[in-house]
Amino acid sequence: MDDQVIGIGPTSELNLRVSVATLSRVVFPRPGDGAPMLALEHKATLKSGDGKSQVFIKAQPFGGAIRILDINRFQQNFGDFNFDSERSRSEQDFRIFINSKNWEGVRDFCIEKMRQGTSSVLDLDPNRELVEEFDDALGIQLKADQYILKQIGIVLENAPVPTTNVRASGYPTVRIYRVDEVQIQDPDLCKLMMTNSETHHPQVLQSLARKDARMGGRGRANAMLVAPVEKIRAAVLAVPLEERSELLPFEDSFLDGNVAALFYDIPVTKYFHLR
Repeated sequence: MDDQVIGIGPTSELNLRVSVATLSRVVFPRPGDGAPMLALEHKATLKSGDGKSQVFIKAQPFGGAIRILDINRFQQNFGDFNFDSERSRSEQDFRIFINSKNWEGVRDFCIEKMRQGTSSVLDLDPNRELVEEFDDALGIQLKADQYILKQIGIVLENAPVPTTNVRASGYPTVRIYRVDEVQIQDPDLCKLMMTNSETHHPQVLQSLARKDARMGGRGRANAMLVAPVEKIRAAVLAVPLEERSELLPFEDSFLDGNVAALFYDIPVTKYFHLR
């Protein structure tokens, strides 16, 4: 990849950040009574500044950035762009800066390919991220016969808002999510997910993140937060419509703003739900 062609960060012309990702609504019946449960990725991150350190903990949907498979074809279609960070560039993540005048074409292309379910330019398969994140949270290799995955829609954030992502904090960002439902079929895996959630409360995650930093890591820890679907849904519905895509308190942790995108029947000011 030519550094002179594909750079990093915004410029005067590349003034709009675009994030295209998958979100997985991971659900399963609770062992014992069959109550519908929702599993989220529970993440702890150690942040340092001004001589102090603090561990920030939040729960978010499983999923991650879609990859741009064919850089040259994408650039030929939509003009020059930059990745938002060195990490995004190394992984070819669809977290990029484009000229805002090209947004409509990029948006329509992504939505069309998501609806078709296939593309030679974009990696639209949500299974890769799902398997990687189950490994991070549980330390297991998720197998194809343990779950059923089906696409349920597309969520569009068409109006730019400043991102809180550490890779490009504060820059105006638009987003497209492919949303899938992942139904866990393996009873033993359901029990493991419940146990992981029960034993990794925020205090444990905080300790693990600090331990990771002491051992030379990035100061992070991953687990699962599992709760009844209706309890998480009620937490989103409890706040005003315009606040549902913001960080929400939940039990002893927080729900990331995009948790609301998992519920197609809940209106959110900045989301357009597409089929």
